[in-house]
Amino acid sequence: MLKIAVLVSGGGTNLQAIIDASRNGSLGNTEIVRVISNNADAYALERARAAGIETAVVSRAVNPEPSDYDRALIDAVDASQADLVVLAGFLVKIPEAMVAKYRMRIINIHPSLIPSFCGTGFYGLKVHEAALARGVKVSGATVHYVDEDMDTGPIIAQKAVEVLEDDTPKTLQRRIMEEAEWVILPQAIRLIADGH
Repeated sequence: MLKIAVLVSGGGTNLQAIIDASRNGSLGNTEIVRVISNNADAYALERARAAGIETAVVSRAVNPEPSDYDRALIDAVDASQADLVVLAGFLVKIPEAMVAKYRMRIINIHPSLIPSFCGTGFYGLKVHEAALARGVKVSGATVHYVDEDMDTGPIIAQKAVEVLEDDTPKTLQRRIMEEAEWVILPQAIRLIADGH
């Protein structure tokens, strides 16, 4: 049984895709053991509670010192006894100590085809705004392992999505979520659960 902790900051649409995949059996021999957020108001926490999953909040309001926050985050993950940590819209850089402790056991979903439109400052709608400003014809999503830098770890899966002429950042974001993110994140978890 692969135990999964999911880290979230916002609405939790990728978390919901994981929950749905778990319910329909397509995640294989896995269990989501805890959902952790840096934002006490994140709707993702409601999604987790509705699914009967334990939740925890590790906020900078309670842990203003960076070293305290890092320690609290690591402690919250450690307490879950997770085998795999999934960043599903988690807008906090993972502490280096946590990357070292969970090396090749933390994965992230990013809403572009890495190495395009990734790294510091590229998150949420900013990614899609940059893609449209550049005039790309194809964008997509990437699941990758997390290392010490931003969006630079080994790639596990990618899926391309066509950019339409009348796209706005929001329409492109929605289509990439539906056609790529919600597909490849559960697939990547299943690959890891199956030992690939």
